[in-house]
Amino acid sequence: MRHINRWFAIALLAASGPALLPICCAAFAGEAEIINGIAAVVNGDVITYSQVRELSAPRENLLRSQYTGAELEKALKDAREAALKDLIDRRLIIQSFRKEKFEIPDHFVEEQMRGIIKESFGGDRNTFIKTLEAQKYSIGEFKQKETERMIVQAMRAKNIKRNPISSPTKIEEYYRKHRAEFTAKEQVKLRMIMIPGHADTGQSATQKALAEEVLGQLVGGADFEHIAQVYSEDGTRDVGGDWGWIERKTIAPPLEKIAFNMPVGRISNIIEYGGNYYILKVDERQGGTTRSLAEARPDIEKKLLQEEAQDLQERWIAGLRAKAFIRTF
Repeated sequence: MRHINRWFAIALLAASGPALLPICCAAFAGEAEIINGIAAVVNGDVITYSQVRELSAPRENLLRSQYTGAELEKALKDAREAALKDLIDRRLIIQSFRKEKFEIPDHFVEEQMRGIIKESFGGDRNTFIKTLEAQKYSIGEFKQKETERMIVQAMRAKNIKRNPISSPTKIEEYYRKHRAEFTAKEQVKLRMIMIPGHADTGQSATQKALAEEVLGQLVGGADFEHIAQVYSEDGTRDVGGDWGWIERKTIAPPLEKIAFNMPVGRISNIIEYGGNYYILKVDERQGGTTRSLAEARPDIEKKLLQEEAQDLQERWIAGLRAKAFIRTF
């Protein structure tokens, strides 16, 4: 076995953060006993059903709160398949680590465990050990799991060699194709008065005359909120016709077109729509502006680097799978 070399030590230190482990979250509270068996064999290493369920348990608990019946069964099946795939990938990575004859010095693992005890148990080792015992883990088993987690993270860091800077051309191309991502949603703070036409009772002319009278009062300086409370007959009457902040496609297209093209503070003309009469006022406007390429560049670069890392990881893992004997049950 070779001692861990410089690149691997750096990768390992970068990868070693606080662990998110079952002992810290009681993932199996209330779970029925799992009947064990072989879920997969990876180059001779066995993955059991209990390991799959251990990994998928937090996701399964969430799914049970969201779905029922056949939909739940499908979601659980998908979650377990994803967990099995992840376990197979981890096993391949650990096997690759061993094939290259690397090893992690014990002090790396011990330091990581001390960090877990400090962060998750307030430095109390006895509480840590009791928590392990309550969940039927031995110190040795926990140490092995933590060692394997560190191996997987460090090997991923080693094998996913990416360019730390994205090509300016790629950034510009992404910006051109995804401008909507960098455009704030246009909103207006709207007030509305609705006067029904009552066409079914033959009162259309009378109601339109009322709408014209209301518009005259508003143009003459009357308070829109007060006038809406007196004359409007929609659901916002009691709050002075206040619709609050709305986005496009919130109100009927003819009303939307006028609302989103009106200057702030102006009173609209009477709008006839659906047999009723509407008067609009926009109190404020926001959004609708697009961030410049210079402003969006850091976010685009971060996203492209993440996508590149994901692609490199998938290709690396695919290479390991192609050379492996994998059988699922």
